[in-house]
Amino acid sequence: MKKHSSKTKRGMTLVETIMIVSLYTLLMIVISSSVTELYKTNSYAISQSDEVSSARRGMTLWVRDTKEMTTAEDGNFPVVTIDEHKLSFYSDVDRDESVEYIEYELATTTIIKKIYNAIGSPATYNLSAPDEQYILSEYVQNIIQSTSTFFYFDNEGTQLSSTSPIIDVRYIKAQIIVNIDPNRSPGEFMLRSSVAPRNLKDNL
Repeated sequence: MKKHSSKTKRGMTLVETIMIVSLYTLLMIVISSSVTELYKTNSYAISQSDEVSSARRGMTLWVRDTKEMTTAEDGNFPVVTIDEHKLSFYSDVDRDESVEYIEYELATTTIIKKIYNAIGSPATYNLSAPDEQYILSEYVQNIIQSTSTFFYFDNEGTQLSSTSPIIDVRYIKAQIIVNIDPNRSPGEFMLRSSVAPRNLKDNL
C-alpha cells in the first residue's frame, strides 16, 4: 500500500510580516526623500535662473536708458546723482519726445527703477513720488558684499567718486551680484555692463 506524504501549508509569521512592512516603509522613505531633495535642488536652480534672467533684462534697460541720457526739459545737466548704489539722470525713456527724470537704485537687495515725468510750462520735475516704478532685480548681494553697483569715469578713464563734479562723467559701469540664497548652490552670478552716454560731450 502506497504511503502519501502530506505537506503543511503555512503563511508568513508575524515577524516576517513586520520585517517586510518595515523594509517597504524604509524604501518608500528613501525614495520620497530623494524625490523631495531632487525637487528642491531643481526648484532652487530654476528660481536662480529666473532671477538671473530678470536681472539681465534689467541691465538691458539700464544700458538703453543710460546711453540716451540727455539734457533735462528745464535745462539741467544730464547726470544728477553718481552714488555707488544710485544713479539718477535725465532721459527720454518712453520715446515721447519729453525727457524724464530717471533713478536706478539698489535698495538693500532690490534694484528699483523710478520714472518722474516733466510737468508744466516751463517744465519742472516733482520728485516727491515717481510716476512709474519697476522692480528690475531682487536678491542682489552688492551691499551685503560691500561691492559698488555703479562706477563712474572721466574722459581720461580716471574713476570718480560720489563727490566728484557730475560734469566730469563720461563713462559708467554697472555690476550686480545675483543670488536668491547666498548659503546654497549653484552660487552667485555676476552681471556687468558699461555705457558711454552719447550726449555727455566735453563741450557741455
